[in-house]
Amino acid sequence: MTETDFIAPPDLLGRENGSTTWKAPSNIALIKYWGKREGQFPANPSLSFTLEASATTTTLSYQKRVRPGDDFSFKVLLDHAPEPSFEPKIAAFFKRALPYLPFLKEYHFTIATGNTFPHSSGIASSASGMAALALCLTDLERLWTPGRDEAYYRHKASFLARLGSGSASRSIQGPLMQWGRHTPIAASSDLYAIPYPFPVHEVFNGYLDTILLVDKGQKQVSSTLGHGLMKGHVYAESRFRQAGINLDALKSIFASGDLEAFGQVVEEEALSLHAMMMTSRPSFILMKPNTLEIIRHIWEFRTATNVPLCFTLDAGANVHLLYPQGFKSEVESFIKKILVEFCENRQYICDQIGIGAKKM
Repeated sequence: MTETDFIAPPDLLGRENGSTTWKAPSNIALIKYWGKREGQFPANPSLSFTLEASATTTTLSYQKRVRPGDDFSFKVLLDHAPEPSFEPKIAAFFKRALPYLPFLKEYHFTIATGNTFPHSSGIASSASGMAALALCLTDLERLWTPGRDEAYYRHKASFLARLGSGSASRSIQGPLMQWGRHTPIAASSDLYAIPYPFPVHEVFNGYLDTILLVDKGQKQVSSTLGHGLMKGHVYAESRFRQAGINLDALKSIFASGDLEAFGQVVEEEALSLHAMMMTSRPSFILMKPNTLEIIRHIWEFRTATNVPLCFTLDAGANVHLLYPQGFKSEVESFIKKILVEFCENRQYICDQIGIGAKKM
């Protein structure tokens, strides 16, 4: 599909008022997307597990404007309270989405949203948030112009979510989503994410992700700024090649269920992401001392027990522990005995791989 396939009819208008609600999950990238080209296109392909418990629920209420203007009319509520800090990002998203949703200036929108996890702390709240909003908007088009198949609306929701946050494109479906054009994956696209098309061993079914909340505060450098610092980065091209190589390596790993090799690739990707941050100009560090302590303990635990536990990091200090269902008791014991001491207020989130967004 091309961008023109997602342009809605210019006279698309529906009811005077109404609302729709969607719940969209966060995701955790195994192959990291870091660096983008103009138009919200990724500089390298990425791959992620869709999560289940870590999610955003958004209700989009709309009312026909008496006199539509040249501006957008909306307000944002986070946990039932006004959240003006979100408005610039929503306005930028609406501007990018307008060619594909021409009714955006015809309505006043109230966007009421809430997360099951701390926002802006490196658990991809922008991914789940933009995915939920994109699904609500796509749902209006679905209601007002029925006839398209479900595949079209899934692609369009992913396409629109990408315009707000690149990683949001991977939060529409699950359990394993790939985004970004990559020649060995014929159906891959920079426009939207697709379900991973190759065989995946049953050991990855219901894979668990426990998120250790090292720092629940808002991170000092946003992902948007971090992506921008990849332009002209001395290691950028090498990093983009590395992502493609690692994505290819996962094909045989997923097929065979080789958990040792899986952990090697996933941890390399996590540390490479943060290496790019530390070698940017200006450089920045999102990991905290406790992040490093957790990583050290994971390596020691894995060596001592042979439990196939690995970690990954998003753009933040928090640590995602990835492991199969069959080792749940051993890992939970390890968390409670050792790792919880390095979590803010001893808090962590027990999550697992999910199947994607759903209408509420």
